[in-house]
Amino acid sequence: MNSPTPLDRSIVLAVDGHIARITLNRPDRHNALEAQDIELFRSSLATVAADEQVRVLVVTGSGSQTFCAGASLKQLHTGKMSGAVFDTLTDDLAGIRVPTVCGVNGAVYGGGAEIALCCDFRIGVTTSRLSVPAARLGICYPVGGLQRYVERLGLDTARRILVANEELTAEEMLHLGFLHRVVDPDALAHEIQALAERLAGLAPLAIQGMKRILGDIASGTVDRVAADETVARCMASEDLREGLRAQRAGEEPGFEGR
Repeated sequence: MNSPTPLDRSIVLAVDGHIARITLNRPDRHNALEAQDIELFRSSLATVAADEQVRVLVVTGSGSQTFCAGASLKQLHTGKMSGAVFDTLTDDLAGIRVPTVCGVNGAVYGGGAEIALCCDFRIGVTTSRLSVPAARLGICYPVGGLQRYVERLGLDTARRILVANEELTAEEMLHLGFLHRVVDPDALAHEIQALAERLAGLAPLAIQGMKRILGDIASGTVDRVAADETVARCMASEDLREGLRAQRAGEEPGFEGR
């Protein structure tokens, strides 16, 4: 296991084989993000994206109270933080090549909800709660963030969370599709690791290709030529041959991503 890399006390990146983990590490302020934290988070994402050995990214928060309280309200007041600054992070996270798992280890507020929505899979705990108080504060989210809510959750649910400022329990988050699974707090780490290991064991070219194409379909920006090229690359890959070989032999495949 590689040692964690403490980029700053607020953001920690660790890589263990094919699995990378970014932990928001400021529980004393509910893991809220200041402008410098955004840059550190983005730097961590760039490191993950550049590491061809990484096949899965886990994003979670430290502590047991809050996953992330979003952008620093103090910096919003002073002008050091803005929707445009926050968008640089969410766009990077949503567009990263590897599948992402979000461990929602507690309550999630404001922009923290969008960070979770940027991830492909979201596992929460029974104590999770969601509140996005933008309308109560007088904030109108940028188009990119609003579009992400509609694409991931649908227009009616986006209205409930953003316009009506409804607060949701873990059960409601699961029912509405914000969470894909809810577990007891002491089971979260195990569930995250199990899903990450499962994803890491699948064919990298195939899951990365399908992640990208599915996202393009959802946003209405799919390029059929590029998608067909991705399909053809997978069909001609060593991974496909390995997958077929392992299936015939009744063995677990050893994919190399080529």
